[in-house]
Amino acid sequence: MAIESLEEFYQHKFNWMPENLKKDVGHFNVFNLEDWDWGCNAQVQYNRRDFYKISIMRGKHVYHYADKSLEVDGTTLMFFNPNVPYKYEKLTDDSTGFFCIFKEAFFNEVIRGDIKELPMFQIGAKPAYLLNEEQDRQVDAIFRKMMTEMGSDYTFKFDLIRNYIMEIVHTALKMNPSESLYQNADANARITAVFSDLLERQFPIETPSQQLRLRSAGDYAASLNVHTNHLNRAVRLTTGKTTTAHIAERIAAEAKALLLHTDWNISQISFCLGFDEPAHFNHFFKKQTSTTPSAFRL
Repeated sequence: MAIESLEEFYQHKFNWMPENLKKDVGHFNVFNLEDWDWGCNAQVQYNRRDFYKISIMRGKHVYHYADKSLEVDGTTLMFFNPNVPYKYEKLTDDSTGFFCIFKEAFFNEVIRGDIKELPMFQIGAKPAYLLNEEQDRQVDAIFRKMMTEMGSDYTFKFDLIRNYIMEIVHTALKMNPSESLYQNADANARITAVFSDLLERQFPIETPSQQLRLRSAGDYAASLNVHTNHLNRAVRLTTGKTTTAHIAERIAAEAKALLLHTDWNISQISFCLGFDEPAHFNHFFKKQTSTTPSAFRL
């Protein structure tokens, strides 16, 4: 399955790229759908992207997200994450709305943990929120504020935009996601979603006595009652990364949070994350982040 990069997104949609794109790992941009000339039945290719996307769309559409599909006629707020393949079909020619795209680094050190830890960005989550008229007006106004800020020369405009994104996130968290999603016959995506949910349930680590119960691909496979090779194959086909890589990234993210937001010593954090010796944790952390736990905490 292809992974669309930001460079490919700009080349495909606009035939140009922002000058600072390759330098700006925390890239952000926002777009008005009315500025795009899409015909009815236009389809976005079913693949993964290497960036996050939030959209509000009005009209009749079908969304295909991982192993689920959703047909909507109205206003929909959607959250797309880089690990889950998706596409949507435009069924009418009167679509309006906005969308924004950003890299994970856009939120570095702004929220505890990672942007992917938010419920709507987790694999297996329900990403669609059907909006009523008042919610439509609220979210539309936020996107328009982001459009305005992107055209301004305000020094701290990206701090303001991050606040706008979190306002959209919290608007969604107060709602119930659409229950109209139905299962497709993609067993790989389903088992990946269950694995991701099981992985996420182990976090956050809240006390020094708490310890991870599942640490390896074999541990998760046993819990899911599947062969380790079957789990690895499904996760890799669905996300493009190995089971071990997902586990390591999530443990590293929690390690960063504990180092930054607690006063626990390195040995305590090492124990919580399931390492037999602090030296093993140091080696793991340096491999994941290119720095040591002690240096990261400074």
